[in-house]
Amino acid sequence: MRFMIIVKATGATEAGVMPDASLFAAMGEYHQELARAGVLLDANGLKPSSQGWRIRYEGKQRSVIDGPFAETKELIAGYTLIQVRSREEALEWARRFPNPHGEGAAAEIEVRPLYEMDDLPAYAQAHKEQ
Repeated sequence: MRFMIIVKATGATEAGVMPDASLFAAMGEYHQELARAGVLLDANGLKPSSQGWRIRYEGKQRSVIDGPFAETKELIAGYTLIQVRSREEALEWARRFPNPHGEGAAAEIEVRPLYEMDDLPAYAQAHKEQ
């Protein structure tokens, strides 16, 4: 089972402010533990939304909307992607995730499972027939 640990953006992350050295060290250690356990698939921070864009779909039309985007609560600052045997194992790893805003600060991370091929019966069936 794959799970994504999502770090929400803040005004500071959107301004491009880098975390202090102690948070970088804690994140590095955490990700090394994941790697040693063989469950780390990928992890990265995202640059501010001012360096990105969105594609808006309206009917058959597509339009490009350049960042920055005002609502930081809707933005992602980074993620960690893990593959574990169960929801419980993912929960245990998530509980150990370092506070993304620094020890003692108010923060929240979100953890969501990814769809697997077995969750998509029509797609999985079509590929079995090939």
